[in-house]
Amino acid sequence: MSDIKHSNSRRDFLRKGFGVIPVVAIASSGLVSNIAQADSPSPSSDYKPTFFNQAEWAFVIAACDLLIPEDQYGAGAIKACVPEFIDRQMDTPYGRGELWYMKGPFHPDAAPEFGYQLKLVPRDLYHLGISGCDKWCQQQYKKTFAELDKETQIAVLKQLEAGKIDLGDVPAKTFFSYLLTNTKEGYFADPQYGGNRHLVGWKMVGFPGARADFMDWVEHSERPYPLGPVSISGERG
Repeated sequence: MSDIKHSNSRRDFLRKGFGVIPVVAIASSGLVSNIAQADSPSPSSDYKPTFFNQAEWAFVIAACDLLIPEDQYGAGAIKACVPEFIDRQMDTPYGRGELWYMKGPFHPDAAPEFGYQLKLVPRDLYHLGISGCDKWCQQQYKKTFAELDKETQIAVLKQLEAGKIDLGDVPAKTFFSYLLTNTKEGYFADPQYGGNRHLVGWKMVGFPGARADFMDWVEHSERPYPLGPVSISGERG
């Protein structure tokens, strides 16, 4: 994999929302340095999942570790406790689909501007998507996704993104899209939701957080804002 040419490349990458460049670019750039030699990721806290079972939890940890890896420029999704954020979101109105219009008719082949067109809520997408992906990996490699080496995991994520894996009841592109989106949300959301532990996501992009007053700095736009981020609860980075 190529080296990072600019010291702020990862900061710029995340600041732009992490959605402009797909995971294929992550896997082929210096953002995932020496990924095949890395140890298996492990959560940075003693959190026990309440929604995901053991196999699903292993998948989420492995996938999040690849989508936002740790490198010399900042913490990754694991240290930011993004898997915890995703697990906690599954037991919210969002996870249960209570915020969505979920009555038919459903037309999965409709154009994107018609909105979400599946009967599945996020909880279903994760259960069925992870199960389908692990089943496919077992057929191809005799291992679950979490048991694969890093380079093979990257190849599987690329195929999910491209819709080249049959997951059964869940379109691979849809599953990957929600996995990537929720990973980004967990990295940048306020820590009260479980992710962005120790404000690592905000530190990465220079976001000041929930500071109440910026009046002292409105006339100094020529200088970088010097104060660290503050969470809603008052935690300071």
